[in-house]
Amino acid sequence: MAKAHFVLQGRGGIGKTLVAVVLAQALGHVGREPVNIDTDPVNATFSGYAALKVQRLEIMEDDEINPRSFDHLVEMIDAAKGDVIVDNGASSFVPLSHFLISNRVPSLLTEMGHQLVVHIVIAGAQSLLDTIHGFAQLARQFPPEAVFVVWLNPYYGPIEHEGKTFEQMKAYVANKDRVSAIVRLPSLKKETYGRDLAEMLQARLTFDEALALGTLTIMTRQRLKIIRDQVFGQIASAAVI
Repeated sequence: MAKAHFVLQGRGGIGKTLVAVVLAQALGHVGREPVNIDTDPVNATFSGYAALKVQRLEIMEDDEINPRSFDHLVEMIDAAKGDVIVDNGASSFVPLSHFLISNRVPSLLTEMGHQLVVHIVIAGAQSLLDTIHGFAQLARQFPPEAVFVVWLNPYYGPIEHEGKTFEQMKAYVANKDRVSAIVRLPSLKKETYGRDLAEMLQARLTFDEALALGTLTIMTRQRLKIIRDQVFGQIASAAVI
């Protein structure tokens, strides 16, 4: 069954687009080129990656989901021969989640031959509790047709609270049957690996594009290869990918 991958989270600036970008490349790396769609009404960063051929789609109107625009999104998913990735912004998190649930979209996608996969980012430091709450909220509300992939992003700080790791937290323990995979983004040394990845992302380049640049040093390309292989390896081993 093809997958409809929705990247959802109510907190901004925590790596949602990074998840969409990496996921799109990982699928393409194994010959499963996805259809990529950017519905972020404020920061349409995903659509800035020319190599990924991302389609921009406005689905919001006056702080609500425009039903006709969402209808078009469903048609785009139906027309896709394989996987679809939808990157959604923080500002439309609540209305889109509600729309998906109230209109029974997960079961509709199943009937269409697409399984809904919700990718949700958990970030550290000040974003931790908000992102944990967002995960728990979706896990409780979405029907069983939807499966979850949790992405742990330690960029802003470790994913732990009161001495507990994510897997030990109440929100995960209560909903772990909904989680099909956990992808752990690497904790990168900011002076080397972190800087190399940040510069690549700021330039809106894929790993393949960056590695083909003769202007990058040999060690910069080596570090990018290591990051790519670590994350792609985890994605490949996730049962829902």
